[in-house]
Amino acid sequence: MNSRSIYARLYALTTGILLTLIFQAASAQQQGATKQLSLSEAISLSIQNSKQLKVSQAKIEEANANVKEANDRQLPDLSVTGAYMRLTNPNIDLKFGQSNSGSGSGGSEMPKVNSAAYGMANLTIPVFSGMMIQNGKQASRFLATAAKLDADKDKEDVMQNTIAAYSNLYKAQQSVLLMQENVRQAASRVKDFSNMEKNGLLARNDLLKAELQQSNYELLLMDAENSLKVANLNMNIMLGLPDNTQLAVDSTIFVGGAAQDARGIAEFEQLAYQNRKDAQSLQAREGAANSNVKMVKGEMYPQLALTGGYIAAYVPNFITITNAVTAGVGLKYNVHSLWKNKSKVAAANAQLAQVRANEARINDNIHLDVYQAYENYLLSHKKMDTYVKAIEQSEENYRITKNKHANALATTTDLLDADVANLQSHLNYAYAKADALVAYNNLLKAAGILEQANK
Repeated sequence: MNSRSIYARLYALTTGILLTLIFQAASAQQQGATKQLSLSEAISLSIQNSKQLKVSQAKIEEANANVKEANDRQLPDLSVTGAYMRLTNPNIDLKFGQSNSGSGSGGSEMPKVNSAAYGMANLTIPVFSGMMIQNGKQASRFLATAAKLDADKDKEDVMQNTIAAYSNLYKAQQSVLLMQENVRQAASRVKDFSNMEKNGLLARNDLLKAELQQSNYELLLMDAENSLKVANLNMNIMLGLPDNTQLAVDSTIFVGGAAQDARGIAEFEQLAYQNRKDAQSLQAREGAANSNVKMVKGEMYPQLALTGGYIAAYVPNFITITNAVTAGVGLKYNVHSLWKNKSKVAAANAQLAQVRANEARINDNIHLDVYQAYENYLLSHKKMDTYVKAIEQSEENYRITKNKHANALATTTDLLDADVANLQSHLNYAYAKADALVAYNNLLKAAGILEQANK
């Protein structure tokens, strides 16, 4: 074999290896990288990428801008105006300064004016405006506080939605794993039954039952895999990750479900009244409504302000004015407010009544939310305890039924039913662990302490 042939083979081998590596890399990229995702990281990413929280932040910035605008109303108002004008030849007849005793003089000749210019500066400093400015500032501060509290509530909603989505992803992954295991066991059973049927130890009908169950498990596996894809995509969208990112959840946080909390329902309800952001937001809005009522009533009072100004004018060949400074006190009183303002005050009081009614309603909702969340939390743990026993019972039942079937003491139908019951018990327990974690965090959210507990 000559050297040229050796080089040709080495080149072909190298090319083949490179093409294989490129194909594997492309295939891995198409499938998406697998990312280990903890619950805390999921919450952090969802907060960073939440569209709702971005809207809430924009509302906070708007409210802060309104506070600044309200503060600016107490600053002096300064305006500067000026103009330059070209004139035609006006007819000017001045009656003063003329002598009636002159004869034949026809009076003095008037100057020719063909342009004029003037400038003015006015300064107004509010002194008293019926407390409208102060109440406006106070109302805007209350509304800014309410916007911040609304954003905090939205943040807790995003956190709870993330926890629920994370739990659904865990459920989907556990379903796939359990179904894969059952498909493997069903395939092994079909193989064993096929050998027994060939040797005349098993009826053809029993083999068909086992094959039918294998087909059913394969269909269930397809459904589980499809649900996993949807749950995985949902998490990627929430977290702002590429759609093809494969997520692997931390299953250790689901072991045993959420930890038992020794606090009773009364303590959780008290925490809710102290920490619920929606209730605090309504309290801030009540303060804003109160200030708005006072602001509207302030329109019935006179307004007092200090004024000052500067005037300059120049008319060629006629007049020049400089250093004309004015200063004084201005008083304004809208008499019509005595009868026109009553409807505005009534509307402001109606808005205040609406806020107070909503406060009473939210208190009832808090009571109900905490009660439901606490009962669901207790129920989730009771279900877990029951499903643990159900797993023990189903596994023992399957073991006994399998032994009986091997000794012709149980039918194939009994064996397959026992297998289905065993699968269902394991699925129920996996779901119950995820539901317990969601229920506990929902209780924390109802008490207004979800963000504190997940820091």
